[in-house]
Amino acid sequence: MDQPMLFDDWEGLARIVLVGGAAYVALVVMLRVSGKRTLSKMNAFDLVVTVALGSTLATVLLDRDVPLANGVVALALLVYLQYAITWASVRSDRVQALVKSEPTVLVRDGRFLDETMRRQRVTRAEIEAALREQGLDDVERAALVVLETDGSLSVVKRN
Repeated sequence: MDQPMLFDDWEGLARIVLVGGAAYVALVVMLRVSGKRTLSKMNAFDLVVTVALGSTLATVLLDRDVPLANGVVALALLVYLQYAITWASVRSDRVQALVKSEPTVLVRDGRFLDETMRRQRVTRAEIEAALREQGLDDVERAALVVLETDGSLSVVKRN
């Protein structure tokens, strides 16, 4: 049987509003309880967890076969795992090395480090844009440009 494209029934819409509201409140409460670190500036690991949270929430909202309790448990599991990994990474260099990348220097003393830039897949244009954001019109005025673990570029000006 074909699903209607624009409207199915009022029951389905009511379910989305009720279950979605409850799941959203549950997720916000879990994120507040787990602390600020859960939603801090993201590295690749944090991004994966955030996407998984969004995907789980969408499934709870739209899939009638997934009860609210199952969805809330799935969200809680993801938040707990994020908390556990960040807790362990603060206490163990080995866990931190597995989960987080290190910042990478792309410009040192006004010179592009071309091989490093290639490995990190960063272009000169991206670095030049970061320099302009810091008010620098020439790479030679930068002591360092660093690719941070969250993908942002930090610029340290020369004295």
